[in-house]
Amino acid sequence: MYKRQILTYVKRPDGKVVEKLRTTPHARRLSSLLNHPVDKVDDCIGPLVEQKISEMKGGDVLMLENVRFHKEEMEDNDDFAKELCKGKDVIVFDGFPQAHRMHSSTTGIERHLPSVAGMYLEKEVNMLSALLDNPVRPFTVIVGGAKISDKVEAINNLLKMADTVLVGGAVANVFLKAKGISVGDSFVEDVFVDKAKKEKKNWVDVAKDIIKEAEFLGKKVLIPKDVYISDGMTTKLINISEQGVPKGWMALDIGLETQKEFSQIISESKTVFINGPLGRFEGDKFIQGSISILKAMKEIQGETIVAGGDTIDLIRRHGNLADYTHISLAGGATLEFLAGKELPALKALQ
Repeated sequence: MYKRQILTYVKRPDGKVVEKLRTTPHARRLSSLLNHPVDKVDDCIGPLVEQKISEMKGGDVLMLENVRFHKEEMEDNDDFAKELCKGKDVIVFDGFPQAHRMHSSTTGIERHLPSVAGMYLEKEVNMLSALLDNPVRPFTVIVGGAKISDKVEAINNLLKMADTVLVGGAVANVFLKAKGISVGDSFVEDVFVDKAKKEKKNWVDVAKDIIKEAEFLGKKVLIPKDVYISDGMTTKLINISEQGVPKGWMALDIGLETQKEFSQIISESKTVFINGPLGRFEGDKFIQGSISILKAMKEIQGETIVAGGDTIDLIRRHGNLADYTHISLAGGATLEFLAGKELPALKALQ
């Protein structure tokens, strides 16, 4: 029987040991799920780990410590990667959420040991590949969340495959601004500064280009017609296409008319992909728009794919993840895959 070791990370301790970010509770939970003891060691390399591995018997499972307690991890340090490989014969790489990163525990260990894909990773790649290669139509893409910068390449690529793109959240503010509509004091990621390259990118201009490209391709990019706005004390519903958001007010959720229009499009779709909430995610006051869209998704007879941590958390709080065809646990990796990029950690698996 195999001797199995589990290597993973927990958040970003920046190369320092942070007690609350240890993998001890993960080992405990996994032991419960497997109904099988999962041992835990307080490091991922070194003499203590090597001793634990030497004592393992067939069928044993060992949880290693948070790999990001070592600063070398995020540098893809080759010496550190070799240390991680000690006592191992083969890598079962199941970390799709980290497949876009060149770290010691991703591309590093794959340089030194035979590597195969895990079942979760395979499921992610197969589902997302189907979206790019042959989606069942009509295919609707829903984009929300706070920032357009981490989604724009995926939007551009999906625009070629999708029939309709529905835009909400703060991302919609960029598109509203691109159409010359006032967004008041709403959050808008309008300019990004790449300090390394000393370049600026105007996301409003990018949104204009996306709208033009959609028109050229004969596709629809729909933005909210009405939104809920707040000045911090009062909330009201406005027709944003007619009056815009007043100064001192912020757009915080899609309105009833937009909810109805978006839900109707979803109901006629056979494939729906969503990334990001359509309103302010924090708290429960401005989540009704997102909930209405997620409800429409779960009622269709077709493929429904949910991506992004905030969207998944929203469903966990107010719904059931089992109501959707596929939950993509990755954020950046999913978006980069859908942007058509080659993910470094997948190379060795091909």
